[in-house]
Amino acid sequence: QLTGRPGVLGCDLLFLLAADVASASSFRAFEILHLHLDLRADFGPPGPGPGSRGLSGTAVLDLRCLVPEGASELRLDSHPCLEVTAAAALRPGAAAEAEPVACHARPFSHYGQALCVTFPRPCRANERFQLRLTYRVGEGPGVCWLTPEQTAGKKKPFVYTQGQAVLNRAFFPCFDTPAVKYKYSALVEVPDGFTAVMSASTWEKRGPNKFFFQMHQPVPSYLIALAIGDLVSAEVGPRSRVWAEPCLIEAARTEYSGVIEEFLATGEKLFGPYVWGRYDLLFMPPSFPFGGMENPCLTFVTPCLLAGDRSLADVIIHEISHSWFGNLVTNANWGEFWLNEGFTMYAQRRISTILFGAAYTCLEAATGRALLRRHMDVSGEENPLNKLRVKIEPGIDPDDTYNETPYEKGFCFVSYLAHLVGDQDQFDNFLKAYVDEFKFQSILAEDFLEFYLEYFPELKKRGVESIPGFEFDRWLNTPGWPPYLPDLSPGDSLMKPAEELAELWMSTELDMQAIEAVAISTWKTYQLIYFLDKLLQKSPLPPGNVKKLGELYPKISNARNAELQLRWGQIVLKNDHQEDFWKVKEFLQSQGKQKYTLPLYHAMVSGSEVAQTLAKDTFASTASQLHNNVVNYVQQILEPKGS
Repeated sequence: QLTGRPGVLGCDLLFLLAADVASASSFRAFEILHLHLDLRADFGPPGPGPGSRGLSGTAVLDLRCLVPEGASELRLDSHPCLEVTAAAALRPGAAAEAEPVACHARPFSHYGQALCVTFPRPCRANERFQLRLTYRVGEGPGVCWLTPEQTAGKKKPFVYTQGQAVLNRAFFPCFDTPAVKYKYSALVEVPDGFTAVMSASTWEKRGPNKFFFQMHQPVPSYLIALAIGDLVSAEVGPRSRVWAEPCLIEAARTEYSGVIEEFLATGEKLFGPYVWGRYDLLFMPPSFPFGGMENPCLTFVTPCLLAGDRSLADVIIHEISHSWFGNLVTNANWGEFWLNEGFTMYAQRRISTILFGAAYTCLEAATGRALLRRHMDVSGEENPLNKLRVKIEPGIDPDDTYNETPYEKGFCFVSYLAHLVGDQDQFDNFLKAYVDEFKFQSILAEDFLEFYLEYFPELKKRGVESIPGFEFDRWLNTPGWPPYLPDLSPGDSLMKPAEELAELWMSTELDMQAIEAVAISTWKTYQLIYFLDKLLQKSPLPPGNVKKLGELYPKISNARNAELQLRWGQIVLKNDHQEDFWKVKEFLQSQGKQKYTLPLYHAMVSGSEVAQTLAKDTFASTASQLHNNVVNYVQQILEPKGS
């Protein structure tokens, strides 16, 4: 499914470039045409043994042999937590009986293993057949089991899968690479009183406890997602509904009613048709450690977005933008992650500019640039992870290479290419053509850049790919700060007042008349965030200032908006403003998102003795409701290795 264009960077070996060292599978030797999962969910106690919690059933892979001389072995990505108990092949034209086939696990890396299937007689070139694997998966990294305490309702357990980047091999045996795409269906049986949802085009109930799903568009393995829990839904637009636990559904409906359609329609105007049919949102339990996961047709999001005043509603524009960039046109391997995320950041900011204006979008982009600066200062600009195209070595988990670079440096590169074109409408039209050219395919940077130069022959003639200092090769393969930064000066009209107000609060003698003359009641979330970030940089402030700040701006100190709660908590801790320490604890008890939880623990641990005690007490009372990974990260903050 790779395009196989000769590369603009003088490399014709796209086939080799598109190797995926993170997959143990023989995805080049076999084409997968369809996957069907037939699974039953059991919410028993954790651990091995009968009746324990797990998913069990079959995976049926519809395959075609691509090897000209035929093949006698097929390799799939799998994981030690996944136990295959039977394997059989069904060949068209053969007797209706499936013939048993031998399979065994072979070591691959710490994040997975190869499942080797040996055929008694080799598959011929172009031969189609079905492979049926009977399996069970219990405790593992791809399927996350939550106790009732880890949910919002606290009554029933919950289970969900998280596939990106290489975790779905611990959910079902597959070609776990973004290089190949296929359609899927699933029949999921759940206990009484539970509902199943999936990243699928259609779903229907089959009897009291069974749900049937079909995905009509081809997707890479990492975008197949399942969640089962005490779930209900509410319509919020002509092609959108929200899903949540009953105690959250009203808040979700109020927050997103009529909002999503505006975002979708703007995206369609810019990037072409929305091909996925529905765009639904699943509000995850509070322990969900991520902001959002762009599973097609059903984005999984943190309940932290439910601020009560729609002040964080626009956060989902990023996930919606993935409907074109990432889900429709996909990076062929995880070293090209910037193709998913850099384009999505650019698309998100185009939608945001149209809906909210350039000033607001530039302010948001300035916040992103500050995150990139902070990341590069900590990691070192020359760190090889600060290239756009990351070389992932065999055995390295692609998740361990994750950082701000593909997002923000990727955004800068796409912005640079728009700057070369010099006309926003022309570049928007190019992006629409790019999506249309590569839809349902997996590509490399070469594919995209070759298409860009063909689309703009006058730029190709000018040799823009090799302008000294801005060479495309340098953008992709040199670590460090982006050689071009888009102009964010339209944001000054919002940044300047925030900077000036922050300056006033840094003074030993507060000029209350000047402070009260600034009407922050009209400020939107990112302007408030920018203001608080400036205060945080300058903290600790003179004694008493934080107390006065909290009293004057209850919109900030009592916010339900998680982005403001995070920053108020950090300011409170950095200034040792102990009378608001309870707010930090309350916020950490209300959610378990990694992006909010870890910075607050860092701030507590590097704060006063009282703050350090707060960290230990808060962790003791919340550990049971956090995701395993977050628990591990917090433990490392509280007790650094070698301390």
